Amino acid sequence: MLTVIPDLLDAATITRVRGIVEGGEWIDGSATSGHQATLAKHNRQLSEGSAAAREAGEIVVAALQSNPTFVAAALPAKVYPPLFNRYAGGERFDTHVDNALRLGANGLRVRSDLSATLFLSDDYDGGALLIEERHGVQSVKLPAGHMILYPSSSLHRVEPVTRGERLASFFWIQSMVRDDGARRILFDLDNATRAVAAAQGAGDRTTVELTGVYHNLLRRWADA
Repeated sequence: MLTVIPDLLDAATITRVRGIVEGGEWIDGSATSGHQATLAKHNRQLSEGSAAAREAGEIVVAALQSNPTFVAAALPAKVYPPLFNRYAGGERFDTHVDNALRLGANGLRVRSDLSATLFLSDDYDGGALLIEERHGVQSVKLPAGHMILYPSSSLHRVEPVTRGERLASFFWIQSMVRDDGARRILFDLDNATRAVAAAQGAGDRTTVELTGVYHNLLRRWADA
């Protein structure tokens, strides 16, 4: 399931995050990749664990925690600390699949059920994120502040940036529900229940019953 999270960051917050990361230490993007991805990756990355990465990452995580669409779509158990990358002058990331497990500082281990790209710039040419899924290749290029969620099992790539600079945050989520199909059902049911509640009221019998179905499915499918 591909899910767009619009306006995760507002214009002022984007400016703040950009100011933090642009003054940080940028290194070869292959430094944090597995063997297969290292061969495909041609970009630059903010040094993981640096003060700039931590400060900007905390802003992103705070926005995630307060965003109901993200919570409903991802059902997050763990979020890997956000990383930041930039592409310019033909840089790209060839077709690859994300590692199943991400190991971070202090023993952090995150199973990558979902991958996320949060766009921090939009004044550039090229640089589309291409995601291969059952219905074909989806091309994603969103305004700054918007984010895309997609299954980490998907083959994907970033097209070469031919003008300007593509700046983004990227990270992985371990969901309470690891199966993508089950997450899709829960997300659709949650949206339908909210629509019924808006039309009929939160105390309406049908709303209460749908809420019960949602939580019973979540109880059945959740790892935790």
